[in-house]
Amino acid sequence: MSQFGQRNPKRPGVAFAGFMVPFVLLVLVVLAYTANFFADIGWHGGEYADAFLGVVIGAMVVGAVLKLLPPRLPWTSFGTGLLLAGTLGVVIIAVLCAVISIALSHTNLPF
Repeated sequence: MSQFGQRNPKRPGVAFAGFMVPFVLLVLVVLAYTANFFADIGWHGGEYADAFLGVVIGAMVVGAVLKLLPPRLPWTSFGTGLLLAGTLGVVIIAVLCAVISIALSHTNLPF
């Protein structure tokens, strides 16, 4: 038991830091895409999408691994933040796919 009588102390600051690391990386990928930052090395939309997906999958895998650690370590709270940011990335991808599907279904383009 900790000095405050809690078995598993809550660490909201650590969880927030775990959320902010992949969130900032996702925002940087989007900003790099809008500024066409890596055009000199041949990056187009697909490479940025791969980077976005890589950050999402990486955050979810690392978060899941960190959640498997003993609960007294602060890394489990960091893993929670990573999992939340990874889930947010999955939701963003799903919304973008839905918006693109709806937009394409309302066009007169022949496929």
